[in-house]
Amino acid sequence: MERPDVRFARAADGAYLAYQVLGDGPTVLFWQEDTMAMVDELWESPQELAWHEGLAAFARVIIYDRRGTGLSSRNVAPGSLEVQVQDTLAVLDAEGIERAVFGGFLESGATNALLAATRPERVQALVWALPVPSPTSDEGYPWGVDDDYLVKERAIVERWGTEGWAREFVELNANWLGGAWSTESYVHFLARASRRTCTPDVAKELTRIWLETDVRDVLPAIQAPMLMLSYADERDLLAYIADRMQRTETYLLPGDTMEFEDFPPMHDAIRRFVGAERAPVGLDSVLATVLFTDVVGSTQRAAEVGDARWKELIAAHDARAKAELERFHGVFVDSTGDGLLARFDGPARAVRCARAIAEAVRPLGLEVRAGCHTGEVELDGEHVRGLAVHIGARVAAMAGAGEVWTTSTVRDLTAGSGLTFEDAGEHELKGVPDRWRLYRVTA
Repeated sequence: MERPDVRFARAADGAYLAYQVLGDGPTVLFWQEDTMAMVDELWESPQELAWHEGLAAFARVIIYDRRGTGLSSRNVAPGSLEVQVQDTLAVLDAEGIERAVFGGFLESGATNALLAATRPERVQALVWALPVPSPTSDEGYPWGVDDDYLVKERAIVERWGTEGWAREFVELNANWLGGAWSTESYVHFLARASRRTCTPDVAKELTRIWLETDVRDVLPAIQAPMLMLSYADERDLLAYIADRMQRTETYLLPGDTMEFEDFPPMHDAIRRFVGAERAPVGLDSVLATVLFTDVVGSTQRAAEVGDARWKELIAAHDARAKAELERFHGVFVDSTGDGLLARFDGPARAVRCARAIAEAVRPLGLEVRAGCHTGEVELDGEHVRGLAVHIGARVAAMAGAGEVWTTSTVRDLTAGSGLTFEDAGEHELKGVPDRWRLYRVTA
């Protein structure tokens, strides 16, 4: 395969995103890389080159270096899932591509999952090799890494960029990496690639973001078909994912470690999957973050100032709130009389918008409470319906003056965004099944 030139896209905030286009097949396959930057680096590794060459034999493959890594802008913070989705779309837009198949190994599939759920019109299908919807375990989900692994992972990242780190990384993951990845030549490549990817402080932040990321609640909102490739002893995890999604297919590797000889049948499985004829994905429902705001003590305040002045205050409130919605790219859905309902395709922007609205209306002598929840909603023009809307309203009602409360789903999808949360405990939400873990945004 001829080595293509490096290209650059511009993200919404001006960051440069380095990418390459491999092959010229009829299907566009956007292959998300893991933490390691692969633009210009994959050509130095027989293992990485063999994988990407196999994909490029039947597809137009796009790879890019995440912001903060590799040849992309290094003077910016690593991106949260929400930012990675936006950056992925920026690369597609730079190539003039409307829809694509999105694939990746391990943690890189989380970005694709959020993209498919929030922007279904851009996604033809998904390919997730060795899927990991959450890296850590809890009750009902025993497939995350154990505490011993987490301790070792955090310890070896202290030696990021060295051959000692590379060797320990290969040893730590020997349960799924085959013999071709245990060679001295691959250790040398991995050490060199890690140094060219980022500095140790960025590597630590990328590790933290990944360990806090959880897309399990995103899976039911994905309408695109997904091919999962994994080992036979991961059948229970694959079944867990399939139970939560609408359309999945599975390819099982013959052994329990990744080997060079596994590549051709894996490539063939992907080729057949992406080339199959399927009904188009429906666009009447998406994963969205709903935001409710409400003026605290509105009845008492209206009585104090009188009807005419109250009408002026609410008009000023609405104008300032809508200005913040526009700034954070939210969609105004409806007025609630003394508050609003809006939706966002990114949870972090919804939370930041809620805080900005609270600050914007405070000079009017008004205090607002706000609630955010991420879930699947039915679209009817600009209006939204569904259980997620009711949950958002109930969460907002729990908040105090000047507070923004969220569900755990919002918190799980904003790792790396800079937002911090305080556990507000479990609560019953009127008219909503089960008890819900809620969080108060603190900064």
